[in-house]
Amino acid sequence: MDDDEAIARSLKGDLAAYEVLVARYSTLAHRTAAMLGAADEAEDVVQEAFVKAFRHLASFRRDAPFKPWLLRIVANETHNLTRSRGRRTDLALRLSATASTRAPDDPEGAAVAADRRSRLLAAVRTLPERERQAVVCRYFLQLSEAETAQVLDWPVGTVKSSTHRGLARLREEVGDELA
Repeated sequence: MDDDEAIARSLKGDLAAYEVLVARYSTLAHRTAAMLGAADEAEDVVQEAFVKAFRHLASFRRDAPFKPWLLRIVANETHNLTRSRGRRTDLALRLSATASTRAPDDPEGAAVAADRRSRLLAAVRTLPERERQAVVCRYFLQLSEAETAQVLDWPVGTVKSSTHRGLARLREEVGDELA
């Protein structure tokens, strides 16, 4: 069942059809919430986002893709959470979600790769919030510029400039081989 069919059936009250959407997008929604700052509370954010998405499914533009619309809700819920905490939280990046599943053949290569990932993630955490959000969406979540703009509710030009500035800072911080 594709997204359009699942949405149509969900609007008619078919909860099993909505469960298809939840199953399809739960992992990505969880990763999005964690990377945008929800940390240990990502599961709560995702659950609330899916509930809100279901409640507002009738207002979803049927000619638009579902994934960016859902991730925008996740991003909003994450923002609400971090704002309610009263402080800015660090990213809770999960290497297992973004790292390659193939391990280098030699222990030295594995150590070097782990060090590079660690340095890169530390550098991403220090980026200004807008640049961090753009880089996370584009490269960790592998969203297009248009999807990133929709998720973050920014113009595409802002996504491009924030991504460019973020990558430039990462190159300065960790070197060209990492960024």
